[in-house]
Amino acid sequence: MIRLFWVVLAFAVTTGCAAVPYQYGQDIEGPKTLQLREGESQIERGRPNAFVDGLGHYLFSLPSKLILWSWRVENHDITPETELALRDYLAANGLQNVKVRLNEYAPGGEWSRLVRNREIGGGWRYTLGALSTVFYTIFPGRVFGGDHYNPFTNTISIYSDHSSIALHEGAHAKDFAQRELKGLYAASRLIPLFPLYQEGLATGDTVGFHRKQGASEAEKDDYRVLYPAYGTYIAGEGLGIASWFGPISYPVELAVQAAVAIPGHIIGRVKASQVEEAPEAMESAADASDDR
Repeated sequence: MIRLFWVVLAFAVTTGCAAVPYQYGQDIEGPKTLQLREGESQIERGRPNAFVDGLGHYLFSLPSKLILWSWRVENHDITPETELALRDYLAANGLQNVKVRLNEYAPGGEWSRLVRNREIGGGWRYTLGALSTVFYTIFPGRVFGGDHYNPFTNTISIYSDHSSIALHEGAHAKDFAQRELKGLYAASRLIPLFPLYQEGLATGDTVGFHRKQGASEAEKDDYRVLYPAYGTYIAGEGLGIASWFGPISYPVELAVQAAVAIPGHIIGRVKASQVEEAPEAMESAADASDDR
């Protein structure tokens, strides 16, 4: 119980606050930012494939769906609404050159972006960046899932039809865009517990954005999915440290992640219940009541 208390406390302290007052990104893309090529779409979609997408949706993503308790997680079928939500977030924060791949497997494109991304030094790109791109190539998220932002290619990869998850990855891109030493900041994820700081920033920015927009339902969704997700990051860091002393089996990893996600579900739902309805939503409810 004492350990659980500290997990909950760490979670609450790190992610309990939205970014308030919310600060939109302004001119955060610098002169070295990797530019989209002329005529290149910022957002691309993978061509639907019933077998491949079904394999990812109904098999490989089941642990993530159960832990986060959402069927939309890694369902490999991103709706236009989720795409629009991410597009609006990127535009509002001045992120015009971040590449977005919606359920797309494009290893050639990613290797090209890795080589052309002069915003991060070659020493970082051809070591950690190359490793991340090799992993992307060998273990395609198109099958195995794993929504993420890759700072070495400045690319967001989305496999879940959930706007909170999509904006969370967009928030990582915003965070990195404002860092001077991007390679070092990316490498800092190798430091135990430091990823919790970065994940906390992305979660807070997502919640803050929706609060600024007056999107109360979206803010509630943020709490319901991003808080238990943060619990899995805590578990991941703990498991990483524990692995120094010996190997940990995959079933044990899943069990620990599920257990630590539970406080996140509880806190997230409490926070969601405290979200005030947006004025327009309350007016609509009042009108509906008057009609009855």
